[in-house]
Amino acid sequence: MTGEILFLAHRLPYPPDRGDRIRSFHLLKALAALGPVHLACFADSGSGTAYSPALEPLIATRHVARRTRSMPAAGLRALARGRPVSLTAFEDVGIARFVRRTLAERPIGAIVVFSGQMAQYVPADRGAACFVMDFVDVDSAKFAAYAETARPPMRWIQAREARLLAAFERETAIRADISLFVSEAEAALFRRRSGLGPERVRALGNGVDLMLFDPAKVAPVAEAGPLIVFTGQMDYAPNIEAVTAFARECLPAIRAAVPRARFAIVGRAPTPAVRALAAQAGVIVTGEVADVRGWLKAADVVVAPLKLARGVQNKVLEAMAMARPVVASPAAFEGIEATAGRDLIVAEGAAAVAAIVRLLSDDTEARLLGEAARARIVSAYSWGQRLAPLARLIGWKEAA
Repeated sequence: MTGEILFLAHRLPYPPDRGDRIRSFHLLKALAALGPVHLACFADSGSGTAYSPALEPLIATRHVARRTRSMPAAGLRALARGRPVSLTAFEDVGIARFVRRTLAERPIGAIVVFSGQMAQYVPADRGAACFVMDFVDVDSAKFAAYAETARPPMRWIQAREARLLAAFERETAIRADISLFVSEAEAALFRRRSGLGPERVRALGNGVDLMLFDPAKVAPVAEAGPLIVFTGQMDYAPNIEAVTAFARECLPAIRAAVPRARFAIVGRAPTPAVRALAAQAGVIVTGEVADVRGWLKAADVVVAPLKLARGVQNKVLEAMAMARPVVASPAAFEGIEATAGRDLIVAEGAAAVAAIVRLLSDDTEARLLGEAARARIVSAYSWGQRLAPLARLIGWKEAA
């Protein structure tokens, strides 16, 4: 099968500077190499960006909608209608019309949907078009995990979202020709939850832009002293939990052994709780930076102490690509195809503190670990390698 491609995404796939946009942008690039792509997506309300001319060479037509319904309003509407909030927040008449018109007027051979919220736009009468659902992560499992630690009434709200979203995910996967996840661990979890087999549920992993994340091409930021770095979107609950626990529970012990050590929290939109951490001795909160690579290059150790993590952590892959020694929690390591102890260190709590202190004190061990990390990423994590199966998965016989 060949033809044109309809690509639906819950957020504008540009710029590729956060987890979901990194994957959706490179997925869009790979699809554009197979045939004309028609894009329907939502603008990122956080950045105010409605569209980027950088996408123009990759798409034939587009429809970019702005989300105007607030999350509280979406929650009330979802409650009244018995639907997941995740879906209600991404309802848009304009996108629905664009999808129907494109399917009616263009020779669409494949509908590729990025993120579960957008599956609601794929009609039952899609004709012969192949339906590829890229869930990325099992979102319902994330809400179930939130519910386990939340207090009422959020515990009930998160549990409701997990239950309703799980049912929608399974219904969508049954309709789709194939469902994709960012790691084999996520794919295996969904197979168990949905009852679908490996012929219908597959892993399609993330990569790294090796030309961009190249330590030889980047100058470090001018920060003195042993530097521990965390990167990420800092209004995202798992990241907030990770840096808060690390600053309060791990950093004092590290600084007792290495007094000049500092912990830099690097990422956009830090919440007041994250900004407040800067009052603690040794903590730096940068907010949004022009180029995260300078901070990675300056890092003596990069940490990913997440307790809750779904899919694959791009922050870990990018740090490894920059030849940094990484200390990641077991949750942050899940889904990464690397050897613990050789390519990075996997530890949490006291074991993570000991590993960080050792790396800050032993330049040779830190350098060798960083070199092994970079070698592993180069050998297996280019986007070309990771997305090579895409044409076959969507039933394409040849590139356009």
